Amino acid sequence: MRDYVLMTDSCCDLPADLAEQMGLVVLPLAVIQDGREYKNYLDHHDLDPKVFYERLRSGSLGSTSAANVEAFRQAMEPILQAGKDVLSINFSSALSTTVQSAAMAAKELGEQYPDSRIIVIDSLCASLGQGMLVYLAGQEKAKGKTIDQVADFVRETIPHLCHWFTVDDLNHLKRGGRVSAAAALFGTMLQMKPVLHVDDEGRLIPVSKVRGRKASIKALLDKMEELVMDPGVVFISHGDCGDEAEELAKAIAERFHPEKFVINFVGPVIGNHSGPGTMALFFLGKHR
Repeated sequence: MRDYVLMTDSCCDLPADLAEQMGLVVLPLAVIQDGREYKNYLDHHDLDPKVFYERLRSGSLGSTSAANVEAFRQAMEPILQAGKDVLSINFSSALSTTVQSAAMAAKELGEQYPDSRIIVIDSLCASLGQGMLVYLAGQEKAKGKTIDQVADFVRETIPHLCHWFTVDDLNHLKRGGRVSAAAALFGTMLQMKPVLHVDDEGRLIPVSKVRGRKASIKALLDKMEELVMDPGVVFISHGDCGDEAEELAKAIAERFHPEKFVINFVGPVIGNHSGPGTMALFFLGKHR
């Protein structure tokens, strides 16, 4: 069996030490803030997330850019030259062109290296939803599964990877074209907080609105209660509201007793669109 490498992009929002333990190759996307481009590295050495979110709170409006074909080509080719294959699991195609870039690089390199395998999968996931999918793929790889077995596992898992989140202000998502202006009206209602999810096509969809922050976070917990299939692994990402994330984790631990918890920042590329105060919960459910 040929060895293979798991590849993803920085919108997975995994903690850098976990990605390193797994031997992941992670391509950084970029955010432009106050006229300067910062790479979204998992260890945040180019941009501290607390600094990033403080600037957002002060009204600094940034823009983001996807990983391009050449970046993927440069990352993939040395792996192929070493006689290994590549399984690349990337940010939702509904939210970024990153996975298209990966697929184009794979097509070009596949012609150059006909004996190699490059499998590119559209995760239809975002933030630690994508990170959790990659983590679960890594667990399967560690069991000795082949690249095709892991790819099949990933495709079968995607429809069950639930993303439920709330944001403080939908106008961040509206500005980036992630939700409609009509949906953004949720954010202007007095103390009304939106609850959203990522659907089967990888799109951000407002589902409901509740009164107040505490109620919106409880709504995430209630959704897990309703949908959860396997509570063994739970990931939480947040837009610089770590104390609330810890509170949510504590409530989940008491109710579901997961074996694996990961809590981390929503990175700057996604955070630029979701804004400070984002709280996102990821778990395996009956359906999305």
